[in-house]
Amino acid sequence: MTMADLSPAAQAVLDAVASQLEGGWISPEFIPYEARKIAATLRAAADQVVPENAEAVGDKHDDARADQWMRIRYKLLAIAAELDGTIPTNQEDYD
Repeated sequence: MTMADLSPAAQAVLDAVASQLEGGWISPEFIPYEARKIAATLRAAADQVVPENAEAVGDKHDDARADQWMRIRYKLLAIAAELDGTIPTNQEDYD
């Protein structure tokens, strides 16, 4: 994986991490290693914020919020999948 191969969203995450490292960049040979760590972190955050089995409990407005939360979860998981080169289990949910 090179930085040129990433979507703008994945690139922004990688850039944010790089900006916090000494020198403000990630050496090309370490990009795959760092990307896997970032992907694991994104998956953990998605699981904590919006668990996979999250359900709405209330009115139609709550249903809409739950749908929004799941879209955010899927976007985080899509970035994680891109960073570590895994294939999402349900591709249409990641689009």
